[in-house]
Amino acid sequence: MIIQRVVLNSRPGKNGVPVAENFRLEESTIPDTVREGQVRVRTLYLSVDPYMRCRMNEDTGSDYLLPWQLSEVADGGGVGVVEESKHNNLAKGDFVTSFNWPWQTVAILDGSLLQKLVPQLVNGHLSYFLGAAGITGLTALLGIREKGHVTVGAKQTMVVSGAAGACGSLAGQIGRLEGCSRVVGIAGTDEKCSVLVSEMGFDAAINYKKGNVAEQLRELCPHGVDVYFDNVGGDISDAVISQMNQNSHIILCGQISQYNKDVPYPPPLPPDTEKIQKERNITRERFLVLNYMDKQEASVLQLCQWIQEGKLKVRETVVEGLANIGAAFQSMMNGGNIGKQIVSISK
Repeated sequence: MIIQRVVLNSRPGKNGVPVAENFRLEESTIPDTVREGQVRVRTLYLSVDPYMRCRMNEDTGSDYLLPWQLSEVADGGGVGVVEESKHNNLAKGDFVTSFNWPWQTVAILDGSLLQKLVPQLVNGHLSYFLGAAGITGLTALLGIREKGHVTVGAKQTMVVSGAAGACGSLAGQIGRLEGCSRVVGIAGTDEKCSVLVSEMGFDAAINYKKGNVAEQLRELCPHGVDVYFDNVGGDISDAVISQMNQNSHIILCGQISQYNKDVPYPPPLPPDTEKIQKERNITRERFLVLNYMDKQEASVLQLCQWIQEGKLKVRETVVEGLANIGAAFQSMMNGGNIGKQIVSISK
């Protein structure tokens, strides 16, 4: 069977900025027959995410992320439908997902590595299983629950950087649902800031490209910052940490401002910022959602319930066609989207 797939065409280099041309669309073939235990699936949706930048390097800098190989098919979160099955628990027509879905139109996969989906849980929005009801939502929810130390009634203030992104836009809403009394986002355009406040229930949002972030934080967080959901690192995080209270908590989710730089993860703080962190006893521990997979099922059900009740608003930027996945990745890395970046694959 002839299919289309996307392979890694070139590496941007550890300090390089990814471009669409780092990926290449090509034709390939898969067997016409499915072996015992396997299924043939048609791809419906693929996810592009910031962590994938690390997979473009020969050394990902992480023991749990394997690098993509040159001229080999890329992979990541995906959702598809079963077209043929020789696996006992999966039937034709079932919707399935995997964290290691190949970037190709049709694939033959080991059925035991796929998770069956229930579309009704997300009101039929299957792509949500790659975002708000998937690894992105889990990262936001479990990050807050495991590292945020949010207490209902404690009148805590949360700040979220990268707040208009896939994880940040959920984290601010979940922080409120978990008990924070004030939530402030930091984003890169007036449009994003407006969406955060008008659609997603943030109390306020700061455009970091306009004015002094530290000054605006002092104004918008008059009682300091108790919980910081950090998606970006760098100068923005230094400004937030300077406003944090004694015994407060940083949820170290991502450091997208550092992903195109050859630095360790998590990157060390500047001496002045590190001094504040230590003097104020601010926790800053690496958070990896994969360490909490024993809580996955209950957490996904919680996320789905909030989605069904309208308590968790979801924004997606959907790009059509496998041929455009490289451009979608470049746009996502440049911060050009609101919410989750999804690529929809037509039959």
